[in-house]
Formats: sequence, C-alpha cells, structure tokens
Amino acid sequence: MNPTDKSIVSVLAQQIRSAYASGKPIAPLREQVGADPAAAYAVQEANTAHWLAEGRRLVGRKIGLTSAAVQKQLGVDQPDYGMLYADMAVPDGFEISRSRLIQPRVEAEVAFVLARDLDNERLTAADVIRAIDFVVPALEIVDSRIADWNIRITDTVADNASSGLYVIGNEPRALTGLDLRNCKMKMECGGEVVSSGAGHACLGHPVNALLWLGQVMSKVGRPLRAGDTVLSGALGPMVAVRWGTAFEAQIDGLGTVRAVFGPATT
Repeated sequence: MNPTDKSIVSVLAQQIRSAYASGKPIAPLREQVGADPAAAYAVQEANTAHWLAEGRRLVGRKIGLTSAAVQKQLGVDQPDYGMLYADMAVPDGFEISRSRLIQPRVEAEVAFVLARDLDNERLTAADVIRAIDFVVPALEIVDSRIADWNIRITDTVADNASSGLYVIGNEPRALTGLDLRNCKMKMECGGEVVSSGAGHACLGHPVNALLWLGQVMSKVGRPLRAGDTVLSGALGPMVAVRWGTAFEAQIDGLGTVRAVFGPATT
C-alpha cells in the first residue's frame, strides 16, 4: 500500500475504529497495508487526527518493541510508537471494566513525565535528561484489535501500537540517583510472580528509548511536549490479564503500581 493512498488509509483506519466500538477484533491488516511501516503509520495518524478532531486529548506516547527478542520475532530493527490519550489513563488501584478491552495483556514499564518540550530531530541524551520532570512505575495494559494477537509489525503500528490503557504510580521520583539501567522489576498477580526483568531490557536503558522517541516524534511532526507522559517500554514479558484479580509491579527505586481488573462479565 502506498502511504499516500488516502482512500485505503481511510478504510483501514475505519476498520480499527469499528473494532474499538464493537469490542470485536478484526482480521490482520498486513495484506492490505503491506510490509512498509510508513503505510501503517499513515493509518495510525489518520485515526490520531480523527480522534483529536472528536475531542480526545493527547497526553503522551507509548514505545513498543524495545526488546531485541521481540524485534527479531517481528522482523524489525527498531521500536515503534503509539499515542496516549487522557481517556486511556486509569488511576492507580481503580477497577478496570471488562467492557473497556478486547484481549488485554499487561506489562510493567518505567514512565517519564516531561517538564520541557522535546522538539528537535537532533536531540541528545543530555537534552532528554534535562527535559525529564519525574519518573514513575507504570503498568501498560496492551490490547489488540487484531484477532488472536495474530500480528506483524504493520498490524500493530496501524493499531496504535496495540495500545489499550495505562496506570502510573502516585509517588513521582526525580531522575537523580536512580539506576534505571540495572533496576529490577517484579510483577505479581495474587501473590505469584508472573513477570520479572530489569531496566536494561528496554533498549539498554529506558532513557535511550525516550531519546529515540523524541527524535522520531520531532521528525514526523508530533513532537513531545512539556507535561507529556511516555511509557518507555516493557522491562519483562507481558502476560495475559486475569479478570477478577489485581496485578502489582515493583521497580527498584520507583516503588509500586497496581492495576485492578473487574470480573469477567459477559
């Protein structure tokens, strides 16, 4: 697909919005989108423009595919990104209704909140460090509008990087003194450890992921702004949501964050 073919982009974007509205997943889009991520980002951008026109508020970004193993699985050599909207944010410990999601999974991440704009394609790590207001632990509830998570890179990119909801912790920490490269992460559900990892699983260091995103978002014309929240990428494997339970992640130096999932009502 040519990313400038607006008629096809519009049709595919509508298919994704219909899946959101109905709660019913759709078939993979990759045969229609093709292998070019630029075409998939055109679909994502079409929905971004649509939702912003409808009044949704853009409050940040999420970074996906920060694990080398997952990149290899999907045949790519860099992460991807998606948009975070205000209505995707869930307060720490609030119950999440089954009706809001289709086939959710959960993963623990480091989240950054910015004090300054990052609006230059030639950003350095120093620019990024200077721009960070505070750091918090986060749980991203990823979801897919593609049936059975049968995705490749263009499926997930078109589908807003398989975004769903997110929860951030309530105790912000300054970056100074944190060892985000070596920080350990443990995620539990019902007293059972279901995922574990460390900061270096995220592109070697979560700040590296934020640097990549800042450069890319400046290049595509949607730069990161002061106040934005950035989910920097998973520190360990994602796991399927268990309805009627709670997931809690602990990240060294950052504390804990908790997502509570309501009953599996039909």
